[in-house]
Amino acid sequence: MIKRIVEQHILRLAKQYPVVTITGLRQSGKTTLSQAAFPHKHYISLENLDNRRMAVKDPRQFLADLPEGAILDDIQRAPDLLSYIQVIVDERKKEGMFILTGSQQFELMDSINQSLAGRTALVKLLPLSYAECYGAGKKMPNLNSVLFTGFYPRIFDKKLNPTEGLSFYTTTYIERDVRSLIQIQDISRFEMFLKVCATQTGQILNLSHLSNECGIAVNTVKSWLSVLEASYIIFLLKPHHKNFRKRLIKSPKLYFVDVGLAAFLLDIQDETHLKNHPLRGALFETFIVTEILKKRLNHIQTNNLYYFRDNVGNEVDILMDMGSEVVPVEIKSGQTVVDEFFKGLKFYQKLNSAVRRSWLIYGGDKFYQENGINVCPYDRIEEKFGQ
Repeated sequence: MIKRIVEQHILRLAKQYPVVTITGLRQSGKTTLSQAAFPHKHYISLENLDNRRMAVKDPRQFLADLPEGAILDDIQRAPDLLSYIQVIVDERKKEGMFILTGSQQFELMDSINQSLAGRTALVKLLPLSYAECYGAGKKMPNLNSVLFTGFYPRIFDKKLNPTEGLSFYTTTYIERDVRSLIQIQDISRFEMFLKVCATQTGQILNLSHLSNECGIAVNTVKSWLSVLEASYIIFLLKPHHKNFRKRLIKSPKLYFVDVGLAAFLLDIQDETHLKNHPLRGALFETFIVTEILKKRLNHIQTNNLYYFRDNVGNEVDILMDMGSEVVPVEIKSGQTVVDEFFKGLKFYQKLNSAVRRSWLIYGGDKFYQENGINVCPYDRIEEKFGQ
């Protein structure tokens, strides 16, 4: 089993809160992680129809049979349990009683906020990070292989062919999560929508383009994007809110949470196809943005990532808002650093005199500093980035 970076923090939180809730996309490793972190705690899957029937029919008795608490997997299948868990943890005042896991972010978070506010620690689990997959003396793959394979744990655990594994994953996701969240009559239209979204990864969200390409109304586009967000397939990177200039781009940028899934949806079926692919740069940017997001979430830090772009094309891929400072980050897939790579960073440094640290993350293999800018290889983000 691949050791997850966030496990040490989950163990710490279980000593501070009566409930720890782990959310994330399907097959991100929530079940494996919770069982590995708490091997002696009773485990119950609410995907199991018998368990779910008992939990729904008689929740008081169901929980009375768990005097020491339990790992309750897929809690979104029996959300009414949360109110009864609240009563128990308030009475017992014991830390680490329940470990809850669940997907479908919007529905689950609404239930948690209503029932367990102040009683649960919240952990968001994304797919494996680069450091978890390839660090600690493991064989280093080439960059195209990384982008093609992605980071779903099952692909690594079972050594699956990425194309086959992601094909089955997509079918299962559409059949289960999508149908449970919204009523879609034409599944093939939604599959097309997924593929068109993949062509937009790393791009500023254009609702009209998605509407025209898929032949659906803009309101339908918004609804379907919400479904993809709710199930952690995509996330939207917002523009930075501090208005240094009057005419900043205000639409978010769209990113897939797993670069391998984006590559699969682009019909890339072999890593060699990436060498000259027109969207290779966008896929590399998707990979890096999600790696930075994973690093923050794995250390129980908030998502403080934004981007900057004005109406004449000056842009920085990521702005990390640290409160007292803003840290700009530029992303380039090239292996050789050239002056052009620093253009956006230098522009933003002049615009915001409070910038003290800047980063360039690129496709090469050397870490160094140039003109006060940290130049960091993609494979050393966990070790170097943010230090």
